[in-house]
Amino acid sequence: MTLDWLMIIIKENWPMFLRGAGMTLLISLIGTVIGSIIGMLIGVIRTIPVPEEGVKRGLLKLVNAILSIYIEFFRGTPMIVQAMVIYYGSALAFGFDMDRVVAAIFIVSINTGAYMSEIVRGGIVSIDKGQFEAAHAIGMNHFQTMINVVLPQAIRNILPATGNEFVINIKDTSVLNVISVSELFFQTKSIAGNNFRYFESFFVASVLYLIMTFTVTRILRYVERKLDGPDNYDMIMMGNQMQVETPVIKEKNR
Repeated sequence: MTLDWLMIIIKENWPMFLRGAGMTLLISLIGTVIGSIIGMLIGVIRTIPVPEEGVKRGLLKLVNAILSIYIEFFRGTPMIVQAMVIYYGSALAFGFDMDRVVAAIFIVSINTGAYMSEIVRGGIVSIDKGQFEAAHAIGMNHFQTMINVVLPQAIRNILPATGNEFVINIKDTSVLNVISVSELFFQTKSIAGNNFRYFESFFVASVLYLIMTFTVTRILRYVERKLDGPDNYDMIMMGNQMQVETPVIKEKNR
């Protein structure tokens, strides 16, 4: 019976399933963090105002052109093809002998960076232009404006999209089996190849993927609620003067 085989497969192979799930989480987490940093840097650079003339204009145009090529290439090609080109292609063309896990993290990071750069740019553009003007009026340059004024707000706006990238990366690590990274899909394929019970083996893998993505989604929703702050505020009267909003919070029961 299928249920009997399911229990046998779990009992005999649970260490392999856990190792695969752990590797999947490791690669997707590190890749998402590094990719978000890459995307943040590119997003800030691509929003630098281009001057009317001078050397700085030409330099910014060149940098933006290079970044656009990077973004279009990694957004326009499948990760499985990128993995083959970077891991096997670099070995054949340049003699690089990359560790598989390092190669996997590198592939996920640069792929995520391409997507995150556009997400970050959109988050920056969504901030009211008056805040840029006010920051420049008090003497801040572009990077000071970004760090102190714009990015703290943009990060909250892009948090759902960043979480979505993390969830996508958890699932997309399955393509890294083409370079023999022992993530969850690779381990499950090995288990199914040993017992020829493909349905039961991949059913366990699908449940593990669902648990990981569901848990990550719930954690990110919790973080979003915390960043949103309270729903209700107390108002107090300072003597006979104006009312002031206090940081004392009454949160709704959730």
